[in-house]
Amino acid sequence: MSDRMRAPGAVRAPVRLHGRPLVERRPAVVAFGGGHGLSASLSALRRVTDRLTAIVTVADDGGSSGRLRRELGCLPPGDLRMALAALCGDDESGRTWADVLQYRFQSPGPLGDHAIGNLLIAGLWERLGDPVAGLDMVARLLGCTGRVLPMASVPLEIEADVIGLSAEHPDEVSSVRGQARVAKTTGEVCSVHLLPEDPPACPESVDAVLAADWVVLGPGSWFTSVIPHLLVPQLAEAIETTSAKRVLVLNLEPAEETAGFSAAKHIELLADHAPKLRLDVVLADSGFASEDPHLPAWADSLGAELALADLAVRDGSPRHDPLRLASAYAEIMGV
Repeated sequence: MSDRMRAPGAVRAPVRLHGRPLVERRPAVVAFGGGHGLSASLSALRRVTDRLTAIVTVADDGGSSGRLRRELGCLPPGDLRMALAALCGDDESGRTWADVLQYRFQSPGPLGDHAIGNLLIAGLWERLGDPVAGLDMVARLLGCTGRVLPMASVPLEIEADVIGLSAEHPDEVSSVRGQARVAKTTGEVCSVHLLPEDPPACPESVDAVLAADWVVLGPGSWFTSVIPHLLVPQLAEAIETTSAKRVLVLNLEPAEETAGFSAAKHIELLADHAPKLRLDVVLADSGFASEDPHLPAWADSLGAELALADLAVRDGSPRHDPLRLASAYAEIMGV
């Protein structure tokens, strides 16, 4: 990786032999996460490689996903839907399908706020009896670049140890259960674990990690989208033992679950939950990283090189710019 990142959106041109392009072997990349963080990462990665697998958290218990999960006993489809939408093409058909997947019914009745994509995915699961087959069918229908898989074969619950929920006992540790409640807790989250504690990993997800050239953790909600992947034993072992290079992508700023936490604290939390984890690269936005003098030491403690780049969109909101993030990924992966 060079000292200077390429300009946003720049991708190395294929080598030419006698005037004809020589096709390069694109890296096999596995991206972990959920929600908007994973969506941003996938929107960038599909510009870098067509050998892409998204492994998605299945602990959501709020909104449309939570309702379908409780009624049908299925995996929560919402984060999986967002990943599929992010892998749709940039042409008119791709953008239309992405919009259709994300559209929510506007109704005071039972369909109100259900996303079309959630209903489609849940319906295919019920018809086919196989979550992976259903997701693969949706991906083919949409012409997605890559594959979307669940991190576990059963729906999960997140339980957090939280300090400061009680004004009368500010140092008391309380238990908060459920992804939606953990994400919105007013206390400080110290740690999380999954219920059941030893959930079965999706076999296809484990195979994808072991066959990958690169695995990417983050960005996203740290306690509910990033760390949970490291709490599924078979998946954690695959991440720790794979021959793939491991990249951790930090958020643009501390927010919600990690409000007030430094960039280095994010890495510390990851190490606390996965002591055996080693990294090759920590990718951080220049603005967030510049505020933390301890970040290089924490990256080094996990064996990682710290890569800094300007990754934010230009409207001032804390969102990753897909083209800038793609450029950073291309530089790191040598594409």
